[in-house]
Amino acid sequence: QVQLVESGGGSVQAGGSLRLSCAASGRFFAINGMGWYRQALGNQRELVAGITRGGSTNYADPVKGRFTISRDNAKNTVYLQLNSLKPEDTAVYYCNAESIPRLGLPPRNYWGQGTQVTGSS
Repeated sequence: QVQLVESGGGSVQAGGSLRLSCAASGRFFAINGMGWYRQALGNQRELVAGITRGGSTNYADPVKGRFTISRDNAKNTVYLQLNSLKPEDTAVYYCNAESIPRLGLPPRNYWGQGTQVTGSS
């Protein structure tokens, strides 16, 4: 079982910055891909950014050039730096991680509890 604990959400004025963190803990062999998703009120959950264990990244078009995803494999932690926040970035942000429970077993997917990010105009 893996627990994902997020922190760093909040409310900032448009143009401001926030940094989200998500730490994975529990019993697992390794953490593969990690990522951040968001869900605005009335919308479906959507991918914001993802990062592989090796550090390759991908971003949703609306956040390219403004958000940066990174990770610390030694700490099993993924970060999301949000710069130049816009009101349309307002959403609950969820951490996602794929873990290998034991060598040779299939990966499992886990979600964090979510953290609110608000960009006020």
